[in-house]
Amino acid sequence: MIYRSLFPRDLMAELDRLLRDTQQNFHFSPTIRGIARGGFPAMNVGGTPQSVELYAFAPGIEPSTLDVQIEKGVLTIAGERQRQKPAEDATVHIDERFEGRFRRVVTLPDDIDPNAVDAKYTDGVLRISVGRKQSAQPRRITIQ
Repeated sequence: MIYRSLFPRDLMAELDRLLRDTQQNFHFSPTIRGIARGGFPAMNVGGTPQSVELYAFAPGIEPSTLDVQIEKGVLTIAGERQRQKPAEDATVHIDERFEGRFRRVVTLPDDIDPNAVDAKYTDGVLRISVGRKQSAQPRRITIQ
């Protein structure tokens, strides 16, 4: 747990911390593992010889509000998580749950078949399976 005083003793150190926190909140560094900070929904992407498998962890969202599209080898997942309002007399001390519109974009390999897509939403996890083209499937060649 990080403890921060409401009345900092060193004003310049507190301003430096605020600057670092602000830069981290607006710093989106794409890496091989996706967006380092701020990416919602969190995703796992992997593959088999027959398909590319994507798992988006998005609990609390109605499946009908999710928009999943594939266009020119790019998969886009978009939607919106509505704000959950606390009771009128409740005081909120910590509110870390993401709310608002989101959009995640994943570039797919060249060998995918955009007509062989299956998407299922179960227990807050959106599973998208994109099949690979038959010509890209490994096959055994018999020697004569």
